[in-house]
Amino acid sequence: MKKLLLICFILLFTYSCKETNSQQNDSATKEANSFSIVIHGGAGGIKREYFTKEQEEAYSKKLEEALNAGYAVLEKGGISLDAVQAAINVMENSPLFNAGKGAVYNSDGNQEMDAAIMDGKTLNSGAIAGVNHIKNPILAARIVMDSSKHVLLSGKGAEIMAAKYGIEMVDSTYFFTEKRMNQLRKLQGKEKTQLDHTAFLIKNELIDDHKFGTVGAVAMDKSGNIAAGTSTGGMTNKKYGRIGDVPLIGAGTYANNLTCGISATGTGEYFIRTVASHEVSSLIQYKGFSPKEALNEVLFNQIGPLGGEGGMILIDKNGDVYWDFNSTGMFRGYKKSNGETKVEMFEKTK
Repeated sequence: MKKLLLICFILLFTYSCKETNSQQNDSATKEANSFSIVIHGGAGGIKREYFTKEQEEAYSKKLEEALNAGYAVLEKGGISLDAVQAAINVMENSPLFNAGKGAVYNSDGNQEMDAAIMDGKTLNSGAIAGVNHIKNPILAARIVMDSSKHVLLSGKGAEIMAAKYGIEMVDSTYFFTEKRMNQLRKLQGKEKTQLDHTAFLIKNELIDDHKFGTVGAVAMDKSGNIAAGTSTGGMTNKKYGRIGDVPLIGAGTYANNLTCGISATGTGEYFIRTVASHEVSSLIQYKGFSPKEALNEVLFNQIGPLGGEGGMILIDKNGDVYWDFNSTGMFRGYKKSNGETKVEMFEKTK
């Protein structure tokens, strides 16, 4: 009897040790993936043959710079909101993307920029729309979230508040780029009012530029809090104060610690009609979809059949990174605290 009890004790002790080791391993794995960031620089007719080697390298380097800027904030223990803001700032300051410095022209020959940011812990959010003189629109969106009772401010009102809180304002000449002006002239020269079939030349090839360039970032910090942000210049030759999906919380931007954070890019009208970002979150929360399944459902079964095109990036509540797009390509990249990093531009690799 004593021998039997001894054997049982040994078996119980062995099993307990294995369980402890397993829990420790799980904990170590979770710790290794304790923070992450994913970014996009727009989606659309992005094909390798449309880009010179120099152009491809320029985009890759700028995406890496944006990733590193956001990752540095997280690595030092900073919050996800600051990481998202830092990554987007880099892309807003580059003429390569349709945001900030590289924002496209509207039909009047001016920029009208939109941006939004959201805190997945509190669901606090801030957005601006139709601004002309704010150097970094994402900073103004953050001010709206942190320093007002409102969610979305537009036009002159947004600029007044941004200036009040010390956000850098610039003359409209700051946003001038020859490439963007040439795009506008080509469109207006063809007397087109819709952009779905317009294009410009890169390396003597046609590419749908109006469908990419919007920038965005999603991050999870060491505390497990998620944030998402997006910034855009909208659509080339857009009319009458048009506002897209980016500053509309739940359409182009959304974050909720219970599910995920999302930033979208593409033909905004269709992301608005499907409330795309919130729809992805709801499918995960209420239908039990995986993030991959939810992205696929919204992009290919809801937005696609309506005629919409674009992509979305996502970080879920576990810190795992996902993306998907129904366009040819999407500028994208991620960096995780376990050392895993990736930057891609063209067709899907997995």
